[in-house]
Amino acid sequence: MTQRQRRARDRTERGRRIVAAARELAEAEGWDAVTTRRLAALIEYSQPVLYSHFPGGKDAIMTAAALEGFAELAVALAAARDAGIEGVARAYVDFAEAKPALYDAMFTLASELRFAQDDTPEVMKANFTELLAVIEPVAGKQDPGVLTEVFWSTLHGLVTLDRGRRLSPENRAGRLALVVARFGARAD
Repeated sequence: MTQRQRRARDRTERGRRIVAAARELAEAEGWDAVTTRRLAALIEYSQPVLYSHFPGGKDAIMTAAALEGFAELAVALAAARDAGIEGVARAYVDFAEAKPALYDAMFTLASELRFAQDDTPEVMKANFTELLAVIEPVAGKQDPGVLTEVFWSTLHGLVTLDRGRRLSPENRAGRLALVVARFGARAD
């Protein structure tokens, strides 16, 4: 391995450590607790080193974490696809419940990441593709893309309202079952 390759590998590893530390801190204390000063102390690098990897500071780090999250969610959705709409819906909700701060970085906090655009990163498109894969067979005459957006919006709404304690906890399983039943019914 050349010196240049070793430096590139080390730089990549530092970037991963920065994002991993941010994710860990965010899950423990929320994204407000994630600052470049705290991250620098956690990973034992100076703030300028963080900014050399992520010139946009915390926002850029959060974006990198979100992109990792999209990759992880796409894998979870793909693994659940054989279980149909129910499996994918459960995988989506489980992901959001297990990684609330990451989910926030992906879907609720301000970000430069754009959905449904030509420049949308492929890893984000993969999530929609996984949702579409279980909705398209039941779309009937309805536009499968639009129906998938409504399905996704419904799951996001359930996750967000449940996390905000706006819905009754005792009805959690029933709500998801109803979503699965409604979206699983062929729409001819």
